[in-house]
Amino acid sequence: MKSEPKRNDFRKIAEMSSVALVLPSSIAVGLFFGYMLDKWLHTDPWMLLLFLILGIVSGFTSLFRALRKYEKEEKG
Repeated sequence: MKSEPKRNDFRKIAEMSSVALVLPSSIAVGLFFGYMLDKWLHTDPWMLLLFLILGIVSGFTSLFRALRKYEKEEKG
């Protein structure tokens, strides 16, 4: 019976550590696609900047959603 609370703690730690990877991975994906589109369309540096901003916004949105979900689970 004592292993159940410990298992929930490990689950929460795993979820929160994955949240920490959401922001940098979103930014990296945005940079990659922006760079590739700039090379393909010869629009240096506009696509890179646009997709960098989109990656940052996407990363923060996902981060806030995950933190809000975690907060609701803690209260409920």
